[in-house]
Amino acid sequence: MRFSFPTFLAGLTLAIPAFATEPVDYLRDVKPLLAKNCYGCHGAKLQKSGLRLDTAVAIIKGGKNGLVIVPGKSRESRLIEAVEGNSGGERMPLKKTPLTSAQIAILKSWIDAGARGPAAEKPDDGKSGAGHWAFTAPVRPPIPVVKNSQWLRNPIDAFILARLEEAGLAPSGEADRVTLMRRLSLDLLGLPPTIEEVDAYLADQQPGAYERLVDRLLGSPHYGERWGRHWLDVARYADSNGYSIDGPREIWKYREWVIDALNQNLPFDQFVIEQQAGDMLPGATTEQKIATGFHRNTQINQEGGIDLEQFRVEAVADRVATTGVVFLGLTLGCARCHDHKFDPISQKEFYQLFAFLNNQDEPALPLASPELAAQREALQAKINQLAAEFMDQQQDWLKRLSDDERSQLDRDIQVILNLGFEQRDRKQKQTLMAFFKKRAPALYEKLKALESIEKNQPKFPTTMVLKERPKPRETYIHVSGDFTRKGAALTPGVPAVLHPLRNAAQPTRLDLARWLVDPENPLIGRVTVNRIWQHYFGKGLVETENDFGTQGGMPSHPELLDWLACQFIAPASAAGEGRAWDLKSLHRLIVTSATYRQSSRQRLDLAKLDPNNRLLGRQDRLRLEAEVIRDEGLAASGLLNCKIGGPSVFPPQPEGVFRFTQVPREWKASTDRDRWRRGLYTYFWRAAPHPALMVFDAPDAAGTCTRRVRSNTPLQALTLLNDEAFLEFAQALAARVSQEKQGSDSERMQYLFRLCLSRAPGSAENHRLQQLLEQQRAEFGREPKEARALLPARLSTQANIVELGAWTAVARVLLNLDEFITRD
Repeated sequence: MRFSFPTFLAGLTLAIPAFATEPVDYLRDVKPLLAKNCYGCHGAKLQKSGLRLDTAVAIIKGGKNGLVIVPGKSRESRLIEAVEGNSGGERMPLKKTPLTSAQIAILKSWIDAGARGPAAEKPDDGKSGAGHWAFTAPVRPPIPVVKNSQWLRNPIDAFILARLEEAGLAPSGEADRVTLMRRLSLDLLGLPPTIEEVDAYLADQQPGAYERLVDRLLGSPHYGERWGRHWLDVARYADSNGYSIDGPREIWKYREWVIDALNQNLPFDQFVIEQQAGDMLPGATTEQKIATGFHRNTQINQEGGIDLEQFRVEAVADRVATTGVVFLGLTLGCARCHDHKFDPISQKEFYQLFAFLNNQDEPALPLASPELAAQREALQAKINQLAAEFMDQQQDWLKRLSDDERSQLDRDIQVILNLGFEQRDRKQKQTLMAFFKKRAPALYEKLKALESIEKNQPKFPTTMVLKERPKPRETYIHVSGDFTRKGAALTPGVPAVLHPLRNAAQPTRLDLARWLVDPENPLIGRVTVNRIWQHYFGKGLVETENDFGTQGGMPSHPELLDWLACQFIAPASAAGEGRAWDLKSLHRLIVTSATYRQSSRQRLDLAKLDPNNRLLGRQDRLRLEAEVIRDEGLAASGLLNCKIGGPSVFPPQPEGVFRFTQVPREWKASTDRDRWRRGLYTYFWRAAPHPALMVFDAPDAAGTCTRRVRSNTPLQALTLLNDEAFLEFAQALAARVSQEKQGSDSERMQYLFRLCLSRAPGSAENHRLQQLLEQQRAEFGREPKEARALLPARLSTQANIVELGAWTAVARVLLNLDEFITRD
């Protein structure tokens, strides 16, 4: 259905380095290469043989032993001899991996082209960050002039096409309308379009049909779910505390806040401020307090005997590192134990940022009336008192057991007895009650009384939030990162390489939040638009989306990155229209571009000259994320429960998931419509995440995730075929086709195909599936028990088992297609 894989591989064997036909750019191509491989010996701190390689001027100047390059003549340049190992001495760089032939080709091309570089380039002194592109505020560049101006739909396209034309390449044509609609729906909503929606779009032949489709999708409440999932990855959201105990937590209201904020198109600067310090805003609302759950998504260690301060410090350090990666694109966590090895971030500056986030309590916010909250609080105090008495009595009972008696206790009982009272879930408490009823009736009565009080507690949700302490904690440098070794005392501050704080006298966490989204921040705009771009094209304009520091990659399109950042923070238009920090406007700008609308079909010229598609001469085919694959199955089968928000749910999962965890947990699959809610709402245990999520590369929520990996493994195919949930989808899909579509097998097959892939099947595809259907009918006709085994347990006695079984088999094939789990 696609391209011949052997032919594609043959094309790759002919590939030469990307951008081979366009001029090598010093700042984009040469400087990062030298920074990564050469600055250690020939940079700011050390200049062996008097040679510096951190500016083009210094390279041309050479060192004590004379010139190292001859502009225009790479063959006569000693630098090339050194990196190729042809100089008679040791091959450069010393004690590092030799440069690849592609990297050497970049240096040769730059030298042969005249070794040009910016005359005003500043050397990096190793501290100030001078000269690094990301630490300089973006300036709105002019929109390039291109030859093929008819292709342009908005300014994004001019920047993309200018680079393609430099390389002698043309963009790809626009994808067909069905592919484009499916792509757009999956990207904006995480759901495929319905057949009715596709037909309505195809019928709309008036100008602006595509733009109207974009606006409709951006207005859907499912938009907040789709892009909320991306944000929850960076926020390291989970429904449990992590570490070995991995107790449950209640924080789903934060997830709901994210979805609502995105649907309301809350300006991004406010979106950031409320998550960093919503509780400190004047007259803070409950919703703004809920938003601070962003920093409560850190792990909590509940093991007995731990140093609570140690793990509080770990959580604060995680918040600093997460802030750095998510909002600044910097690896601040590298400066926890020592000055950053590569970026101008000192250990002192790490702990100055730490000071902002070191002054909070971590309460649970009751989401109920004050009276109800007070009633629950009073009951909880009584429960805590009785639980403490019960645990003391339990300990006395255990002491009276002999070692032999203790060793003979059931393993599950031993595990439960080693947990604190608050760490036991409902099933564990019931198991223990049944055990004590036989073995320790005094303890049984106590536990029964506790259960009675717990049942009578008012039921209302709570959520985990931050709350500023009235008296600040003292913050010190932690010597070598050890919280027990106090260095110099510090007050809050920000890295000197970036813009200054507006309130430098007594800055608070709210000041930090406002500093992050200050328009003078050179990083926030670039980092944000780059991460959004990444979701549409598979990789960012800066491919190292989590590292804009000196060891990160250069932008493939630096002018476009800066134009987008400026447009996002301070939009410009002829009429002066537009709103700053408008996420939906940014999405609309990207998806209405000709660049986004290109076909993803492979082209031999691009495979040869730009195999990684960095020039964006076509769209990329992207394997869908774990949750969206589930959502596609739910949508195609007609089972999807479209409810938005609320607590996490428990779809079916294989037995034995908790067999290897320290604390076995109960997973009781939902039997109502919660069973078919979107993957976003699946309860996420950090110690034992849902297998169908993990097999498709969902992050583990241990830390921030700015880009998911996309693997391709046999387990994925096995999951799509055999997982209980996907078998349910196939059963429901077969029943849906049988009930909703009357007519011939061919007409039903067309309907089934469109439900799964949005498009109609080709004649060869239709023929092959018809063969499968007839084959399955014949086999199930001979062995009806095989058909019955493939169908739901609760099935009407009037059902045609052979027919349903055959269509279920075909449905399983459709749900397992590469195209089904791919955004084209």
